[in-house]
Amino acid sequence: MAYRPAIRWIVPLFACIILACSGSSLLPPQKLTASQPGQVLFLDDFSDTSSGWDTWNDNVSMVTYQDGVLRFLINQPNCDHWSRPHKYFEDVRLEVDAAHVAGPDNNDFGLICRFSDRNNFYAFLISSDGYAGIVRVQQGVYTVISGQNLQYNNLIQPGYVSHRLGADCVQSNLTLYINGEKALEVQDFAHTAGEVGLMAGTYDQPGVDITFDNFVAKSP
Repeated sequence: MAYRPAIRWIVPLFACIILACSGSSLLPPQKLTASQPGQVLFLDDFSDTSSGWDTWNDNVSMVTYQDGVLRFLINQPNCDHWSRPHKYFEDVRLEVDAAHVAGPDNNDFGLICRFSDRNNFYAFLISSDGYAGIVRVQQGVYTVISGQNLQYNNLIQPGYVSHRLGADCVQSNLTLYINGEKALEVQDFAHTAGEVGLMAGTYDQPGVDITFDNFVAKSP
């Protein structure tokens, strides 16, 4: 089991994150609201390659639609990338199937909410070696707010497996779910609304390969 120092979330990420955009990221986000609890606001099984997620390929790393999933391949160390469908929410409940298909277990991947720009958002992350955390990015500073570092969680199955991840962003309450079970919950007041998305990254070893499928955003 790898140790997760808090410094993991500081400066080395920035050069990589800047690459995580494409022409579609220039589109204004679409604000979606619900009329009743549990209403599906946005659903994507990634079968339609024009559904609006950011994609790119710089011959080193890529995010791309592939065979009905959204694939993140990251061949740079200490690097996180994300993709967004340009949907904007205040309170929202997110779910996605996230599969580790290749590369080191020492990784991170999960959901994003309340993204206003690359320096301000929340991330709900797990790693394939069994760690989880809720991260606040504020003015470019990454802070694990669910503990001093990412924490070991026995809800995570190690290795090349798929997990159903969930994230609630409801007022000041932030909750991470793993396979339908509540894993972590915190309160934070830094961000109140923004876009949703997906995120994956490396630590010291490149080659992390993650796929996402069956993304859904619901009213809480």
